[in-house]
Amino acid sequence: MIDPRPLWDFDDPAASGERFLDAAERATEPDTTSWLTQYARALGLLERYDDAMKVLDRLHSDAPEAATYLALERGRVLRSSGRVEESRPHFASAAAVARAAGLEALHVDALHMVALAAPEDERLALHEAALDVARTSTDPRARDWDASLLNNLGMAHADAGDFQAALAAFEQALAARERIGDPDRIRVAKWMIAWSYRNLGRREEARALLLVLKAELETSGQVDAYVDDELALLAD
Repeated sequence: MIDPRPLWDFDDPAASGERFLDAAERATEPDTTSWLTQYARALGLLERYDDAMKVLDRLHSDAPEAATYLALERGRVLRSSGRVEESRPHFASAAAVARAAGLEALHVDALHMVALAAPEDERLALHEAALDVARTSTDPRARDWDASLLNNLGMAHADAGDFQAALAAFEQALAARERIGDPDRIRVAKWMIAWSYRNLGRREEARALLLVLKAELETSGQVDAYVDDELALLAD
């Protein structure tokens, strides 16, 4: 099995793409195909959708992992390019193949995309279903999807105007991020809680949390426009 995570820098998809090409050149099938799907994903993030699809169109594999990646990344490119309805069968296919093959992390990844590509009135149930799969997985990589899924669940509640439910999901997402231990994503999770506080009218709590975040950022020489924007909204 391949693990693309160490080669990904989502802030620099061009450099990531080069790393995936290099990995593909050094691999043998079916791993070569799997790595090339990640190259296609990087092209999609660069909005080079036609180029990404050309890469994917040249690939084929009956190996479960590579086949899952092919369906998953084709779906992602389609969704990113605005062809959301076309993306849904590919995500469903990826989920089915991964589940049958016992590829738990890929199964949860595919389920999370199924939920994101679904009509708005279906998303809550699908996010919750994906979260249940992640939480009952034996693979730590699959279980660690709970942080992203809880964030997505919170956003679905927020989109529906239920910021109390959104806050509960974001608080659970923060606990998951703290368990995983990524400082940048922990800060994002705290920002989501502050954002929920503001939308619930809990302005002082929101401001206090954002000031802590701003102090942390300043200590590490960083600036976050989202933190500053929220503080500006709370300055009145």
